[in-house]
Amino acid sequence: MTTAQRAGRRLIVPTLLLSAAVGCTTTESGGAAEASCAHMVTYGGRSYEGVANIDFTVGERLGTATIPECDDTPNDPGVTVPEGRITAYAVEGTDPAVAIAVGDTPAEATLMKVR
Repeated sequence: MTTAQRAGRRLIVPTLLLSAAVGCTTTESGGAAEASCAHMVTYGGRSYEGVANIDFTVGERLGTATIPECDDTPNDPGVTVPEGRITAYAVEGTDPAVAIAVGDTPAEATLMKVR
C-alpha cells in the first residue's frame, strides 16, 4: 500500500464522523431540541455517543465499531452519510460496556460513552 493510499484511508473515517456530526440538524420536540444525527457508533450490541473534554487513556484494540448511516435530510438525496467502520479500543480503567474509544490509531481515538 502506498503512502498516499494509507493517508487517504486514515482520512476517510474521521471525515465520516465529522460529516455525521456537522450534518446534524435539530428539530423542536416538546420544547427541547433533538439532533437527528449525532456522533455515534455501535459496538458489541451497544450504541455509543461521542464525549468531549474528558481525559482518557486508550487501552487495547477491541475490534471494529460501526458508524451508522445518517440521513437527517430524507428529502435531499445525496446528503446521506454511508455506514462505515472504525477501530474500537478499550479505555483504561473503564468497562467497554460503559465507554470505548474509536479511531484509526490509538493516538487519534475519540472517547465514546454508551447511550
